[in-house]
Amino acid sequence: MSFKIAITGKGGVGKTTIAGLLTLRLIARGNKPVLAVDADPNTCLDAALGVKAEKSVGSVREDARQAAGKGMSSGISKQQLLELKIAESLVEADDFDLIAMGRPEGPGCYCYANNVLKSVLSEITSQYPYVVLDNEAGLENLSRRLVQNVDVLVMVTDPSQKGLETVNRLFVLATEMGIEYNKLAVIINRMRTEKLPKRISEIRKQVSADFLIGLPDDLELANAAENGKSLKLLSNGNNVVKELDEFVGKILGI
Repeated sequence: MSFKIAITGKGGVGKTTIAGLLTLRLIARGNKPVLAVDADPNTCLDAALGVKAEKSVGSVREDARQAAGKGMSSGISKQQLLELKIAESLVEADDFDLIAMGRPEGPGCYCYANNVLKSVLSEITSQYPYVVLDNEAGLENLSRRLVQNVDVLVMVTDPSQKGLETVNRLFVLATEMGIEYNKLAVIINRMRTEKLPKRISEIRKQVSADFLIGLPDDLELANAAENGKSLKLLSNGNNVVKELDEFVGKILGI
């Protein structure tokens, strides 16, 4: 049984950074291998983890379509061919593997590839003890139900009024879509003060959050993002790293 962490939130709040750091903190604690799933069409989790996703589900979908059209998939169904190519798109690292959703390429609806990804994810994730899923930014990603049941659902926001309101909307949508989770965490990222926003206590009650975490606006993280550096290069004494390391310990019951 895999331990699954899914991260969601509106765009620009540092969701992918959180996903990358949670992946690395799991590994640092000896909880590996980890499957990192980049479900955002704007693939960038690979760079955060210091690897390169040469292929994505979007690209291999088109490869499979062309191969089937040219009769190059004799003896294998289109479904099987697409599943095979998705498996081949896995990026393998020492302590984690990564699979990227990417953008749809070529004609046709992306819904089919999305449905296949859900099927393949179910098979692939069962082979890993830990899975971290970085969802697409915004609210619509939850409705795609790439993962219907997770151990920890993490909602990332910034300290802005609009950001905090988004948390409540995400919670309502997750409930409507029947997404199941054991624990819910709300992470307020890039805080410029040590005090949590006044409204957050009310929002925590509304969404029944099990964890409420405030992360500082960190200069080292900002520099890493601006220069395209891997999160692996962050110092162990980094305040954000320490906060998330403690969080990982709590959700794993350590």
